[in-house]
Amino acid sequence: MDEPKKIALALPSIEATAVDYLAEVVNQNWVTSGGPTGTKFEKQLQEFLQTEREVVALNSGTAALHLALKLAGVQRDDFVLCQTMSFVASANPIDYLGAIPVFIDSEKSTYNLAPEYVKEAIKWCLKQNKKPAALVAVHSFGIPCQVKEIARLCKDYEIPLIEDAAEALGSKYKNQPCGLFGDYGMLSFNGNKIITTGGGGALICKDTQEAEEARHLSRQAKSTAIGFEHDAVGFNYAMPGLNAALGLSQLQTLTERIQKKRELYQFYQECFAEIEEIEVLSVQNEEYYANYWLTVIRFTGSNSTKNPEQFQAFLAKKGIESRFPWKPLHLQEIYDEQHYFGAQNAETLWKTGLCLPSGCGLIKEDLNRIQQAINAYFSA
Repeated sequence: MDEPKKIALALPSIEATAVDYLAEVVNQNWVTSGGPTGTKFEKQLQEFLQTEREVVALNSGTAALHLALKLAGVQRDDFVLCQTMSFVASANPIDYLGAIPVFIDSEKSTYNLAPEYVKEAIKWCLKQNKKPAALVAVHSFGIPCQVKEIARLCKDYEIPLIEDAAEALGSKYKNQPCGLFGDYGMLSFNGNKIITTGGGGALICKDTQEAEEARHLSRQAKSTAIGFEHDAVGFNYAMPGLNAALGLSQLQTLTERIQKKRELYQFYQECFAEIEEIEVLSVQNEEYYANYWLTVIRFTGSNSTKNPEQFQAFLAKKGIESRFPWKPLHLQEIYDEQHYFGAQNAETLWKTGLCLPSGCGLIKEDLNRIQQAINAYFSA
């Protein structure tokens, strides 16, 4: 008897119509960066976000964050506040610039950036006579952070706010999209994101002049139309036309993808409704709207014989992929000498959490297998 297919954590979902979009740029012979396809992708993203802010298509979310930090004026030895519960790409661009990450703990509701620890970190930096050069706030797992409180702190202390909305395309606070609250926002279109360009990202700038500077830097800072004159050290960060074409095809179904993710979250809520030792990470209240890019559960029973390691192994035997949350950045060996403010909230999520399959391509048969596995594990 054949083994059932593996249920992956978050495979890309690519419609057949993508072939038509890709064929068009191939036929135009504009598969590299520049050209009309990238511009069209930027405009459609802008329309989806319902914003006048400029959107700059790039080859990764990491590139977008790097350029945001540069535009914010971050320099060597500056302090940059950064959420510890995040993928390492939220911090690495700080190090690219020779700046110093100052890591901050999560709050206990959504496990995003805790405003009280942000304030504590700012005051510490000021005592060192170094006001933070920027703050990177992440909307982890597609759940919006307490962006109103964080934006207020940044405004009060005149600190540029960079929203890492890599996972939060379609998430909102008070009906305003994530990525539009700060001075800069960034998105990711990696293969596991809610839409993909294969590899890619975007920088959102509220200032048109800064958006043009970002485009300039992303194309090696070439200053003249003829010849090879460069007025700055630039980067090879522009999004190729092939990637933008795939992104255009994905944008056509973005609303449906967000709905699918939210339906998967509701499915897991129902699966765990009667299991006391499990909580499903959720928005704080109705003012927040999450795309639930990944549904994350947390084991809350301190004396329970059930734990995420055993559950992951059990699921793996059933052909179901799961993943632990990120190891907090302040615990990473590469950043073990950086400053940290907070308690152990992020560490708690890392040790007690598990990310469950959340791909838009999951079908009823997959969900039945997942539900059966959940029931079998927690009834044993």
